[in-house]
Amino acid sequence: MLIQIFAFLLETIFFVLIATALLRAWMNRARVNMSGQPGSLVMALTDWLVKPLRRALPKPVARSRVDWASVVAAALLSLVYALLWGALFGVLLPVAGGLNFAPAAVLSVLILAIKMMVRVALQTLMILVLGYAILSWVQPGSPAYLLLARLTEPLLSPLRRVIPAIGGVDLSALVLLLLLQIGLMVLV
Repeated sequence: MLIQIFAFLLETIFFVLIATALLRAWMNRARVNMSGQPGSLVMALTDWLVKPLRRALPKPVARSRVDWASVVAAALLSLVYALLWGALFGVLLPVAGGLNFAPAAVLSVLILAIKMMVRVALQTLMILVLGYAILSWVQPGSPAYLLLARLTEPLLSPLRRVIPAIGGVDLSALVLLLLLQIGLMVLV
């Protein structure tokens, strides 16, 4: 029971940290003002890792349109999560002098880290799209709606070109939610 509680807390903490690092990269890509909410929260949760990475990355990489420091931070957090999970559940079994870093164990940890990062990205996108869809019905024009529209528009606009509005209702958000859910099912 105690291991399950610890695993739940580990997953929750790392989900939030990885999601905020990926959201920071996405918000910077969409050129969202980070001084207001949720930008200041995202920065407060990720500055401790992103700022040192930004200084460590080569200058051409640091100046690209992609916020590589935030992406690398998310990848590192996923790797730390996978290592802790592997140590907790016996993938990295203790041996004399340390942990077992056999090729199979290392491969398992790397696959778990990649799966965690992709799962967090898909679930975070689902939350953003769901929030956008709900606010489009309830409170279009609000600051939160405008922020979510800016973040989800790059994903929804290609779908809008393919899927016509039916009865004046834009179904692109619903289709994107279905595609993201299918992506999560394939990942599992």
